[in-house]
Amino acid sequence: MPSTNPQPVAAPLTRAAMFLVVTMNDGTDHDETVKGLTADLSGLLRSVGFRDSDSRLSCIMGFGSDAWDRLFGAPRPKELHPFREIQGQHHAPATPGDLFFHIRAQRMDMCFELATQIMTRLGGAVATADEVHGFKYFDDRDLLGFVDGTENPVDQDAVAATVIGEEDSAFAGGSYVIVQKYLHDLKGWNAVPVEQQEGFVGRTKLSDIELDDATKPSFAHNTLTVIEENGQELKIVRANMPFGEVGKGEYGTYFCGYTSSPRKVELMLENMFVGKPPGNYDRLLDFSRAVTGTLFFVPSATFLDEVAAAPAPAAVAESAAEQLQAATTDGSLGIGSLKKDAEQET
Repeated sequence: MPSTNPQPVAAPLTRAAMFLVVTMNDGTDHDETVKGLTADLSGLLRSVGFRDSDSRLSCIMGFGSDAWDRLFGAPRPKELHPFREIQGQHHAPATPGDLFFHIRAQRMDMCFELATQIMTRLGGAVATADEVHGFKYFDDRDLLGFVDGTENPVDQDAVAATVIGEEDSAFAGGSYVIVQKYLHDLKGWNAVPVEQQEGFVGRTKLSDIELDDATKPSFAHNTLTVIEENGQELKIVRANMPFGEVGKGEYGTYFCGYTSSPRKVELMLENMFVGKPPGNYDRLLDFSRAVTGTLFFVPSATFLDEVAAAPAPAAVAESAAEQLQAATTDGSLGIGSLKKDAEQET
């Protein structure tokens, strides 16, 4: 299973992004439709991206746990499982999602065109569970007014934080991504004094400087989301984007965390929603509510390109059943040479 060329999970942020989560409808014909798109995705991306090469159009495709089993069967990525709901001081729900598309570009029209082509190809094979159009907000700030993603690793460090290596060699080059949509209570947030907001986040609002450890509260967001193991900080790459609809009064952040192991993000979320220690939870959650939560495996680009060459699990099972039926009928054990020799002897 060649799997050495990663999808662009560690790519820098762009000015626009679309996050598309869909569920697969029942039917083996729909499975084949999805697999056909998977194999053709790189070509579709080139065709749309050629219209403006400076737009840096890219697309990442991920698969939920159930969808992986349905489409590919075994072997499966070691740490792929459904998103684990968290019920603590606040609630992190688990929501449906079989396929995930993260489309990025410097222009929203390029994202929109690729998403349109993808959904046209998928047709009745899928139903949309969630669609978010994100935008860059001034100097990489979220709608709460703070810079988002300051501590993201870059270059080779970003690759090391997000891409699977020898720990799961059959899927080297792959990644995991956890996505959540957060809706903000901006009216409530804006009523909080800036100094108190800075304590909740752990950084200054204007200059984006981390607060001194001596003055930073233990419940600060950037304290609870630092995960260490054997003295080393476990990094992820956040591809978060603000989104909103002013007329509806809906404002939010789409969390998109790429990682080589979902355990890193799960520990962060546990600290945020339950608290460390329990009860010492992330105070941002008093103003920012999670409404979705899904975990996807992002296979290598090489894997996507070669999907069509592998038969679906259902097809393999059907072929095995046909061979067994043939063996039962003619007594040949399904071995052509033995059957031919028996015929010659008679």
